[in-house]
Amino acid sequence: MNTDSQNRTLPASNDPLILAIDNGTQSVRAGLVDPAGRIYGLVKTPIEPYFSANPGWAEQEPEYYWQMLCRTCKAVLDGNNGLKGRITAVTITTQRSTYVNLDRSGKPLRPAIVWMDNRKANAHGIIPWFLVPALKALGLYQVAAYAVQYSRSNWIRQNQPEIWDKTHKLLFLSGYLSYRMTGEFTDSYGNMIGTVPFDVKKSSWAGARDLKWRLFPIEQDKLPALVRPTDLLGRITQQASQETGIPAGLPLIAASNDKACDVIGSGCLTPDRACISFGTTATINTQNERYVELRPLLPPYPSAIPGQFYSEVSVVRGLWLVSWFKEEFGLQERMQAQEKNVSPEELLEKLLKDVPAGSMGLVCQPYWTPGPELSPSAKGSVIGFGDIHTRAHLYRSIVEGLVYALREGGELTQKKNRVAITGIRATGGGSTSDSILQITADIFKLPVERPRTNETSIVGAAIDAAVGLKLYSDFAGAVNTMTGVQKTFLPIRENAEIYDELYRKVYRRMYRRLLPLFGNIRAITGYPE
Repeated sequence: MNTDSQNRTLPASNDPLILAIDNGTQSVRAGLVDPAGRIYGLVKTPIEPYFSANPGWAEQEPEYYWQMLCRTCKAVLDGNNGLKGRITAVTITTQRSTYVNLDRSGKPLRPAIVWMDNRKANAHGIIPWFLVPALKALGLYQVAAYAVQYSRSNWIRQNQPEIWDKTHKLLFLSGYLSYRMTGEFTDSYGNMIGTVPFDVKKSSWAGARDLKWRLFPIEQDKLPALVRPTDLLGRITQQASQETGIPAGLPLIAASNDKACDVIGSGCLTPDRACISFGTTATINTQNERYVELRPLLPPYPSAIPGQFYSEVSVVRGLWLVSWFKEEFGLQERMQAQEKNVSPEELLEKLLKDVPAGSMGLVCQPYWTPGPELSPSAKGSVIGFGDIHTRAHLYRSIVEGLVYALREGGELTQKKNRVAITGIRATGGGSTSDSILQITADIFKLPVERPRTNETSIVGAAIDAAVGLKLYSDFAGAVNTMTGVQKTFLPIRENAEIYDELYRKVYRRMYRRLLPLFGNIRAITGYPE
């Protein structure tokens, strides 16, 4: 466990505190947040993201998540025992689209299926036959088939029918942890994303005749009751209090999923300000009062602000590509880091600084894992190699390619929102790198701001709780007070000009020109499936 050092001073004696918890993919984090958005006693507990019983699977034991949450909360409260009595509420945000099946006694029936899982259901017969020609004519069949294949209810029904028959509740990780804390099968509608029969526009379970019940078949009594962000999920039970150290009876206030909390926790309230998250999956998000579909059949996500939405374009592997490079090509940095007692990422930062903008002509297309908007044949690629290129050039080209993909997503977002993006706030692990944020400013040709804390999802969840507790009358006041900027990165003109030409004349043309070759690769080798 790592204890945050950013706020070692005690909060003012009359300030109420919110215990905010973030169960992410790589860690469970928790801290005490005051009404100014300052975090005290932050504890970070690294977790194993998943295990694989079969190739492509990603699973984790639900009890493991709970035990890591208990350990983290106890560490926060034991280390700040004098503040325990000033905690007025608890709130939680989690990774998205991780599913848990519970029996009637509330016990897990199988390991949780983690959002990174790549197993696919058989789509045959699920999409109504009379819709198939129209979907194909509109170019939407692939998106619909993708959603049906990745529906966890479809896969479990087809492959583990005995598990489905015993399932009393199908919950997201957020709902499971809420149940463990309160004993109630409730969840925030801000967590309802993915392949479930949820109506984003109405912020409720879909109507009885909605096609989603056919595409993602789940009996409605298997689903939790929904409350809006800022509302009460339940109260901490005596059992949960004993296991977590959280005082019994405290209200658990609904927040939203981790990306939604990132957006408001970074200070982005309007579609002209984008939030880029450099996480395991890299995303560009914008907050919007309007319901806007960036692509047909792909709705926006429910926001952490009730009644609003956020759009998202994601690069599935995101900062995982940095980890991939570190493992496959960064042995030197890993060994030196161990000797110097620093992180390998600090040494990789030097590689970025040693290479000029544009990586001397290396251009990367970061499609290591294609999303639903890409052909299933799509693959990652790097072009432009010459004898001058080194590991450092490859590394910088990977980072640049990731940001090119985010810029492409930003351009789609601006077009659909009909609002120009004028500034960016950057969050996630990659946002701690000055070089990555400078590259982002140069490629987007926009100022990029680093929030005053990297724990934006925790701050965002605390903002929901603060509004729910009436510490603020509205989200504008809460966000303006509880968020801020640590550092701003402005575009460097010379770099921006190089990037703009590479993006328009090379990167944007790569996918279409390489796609036939990707198809040949798939036909010859069978990869990727």
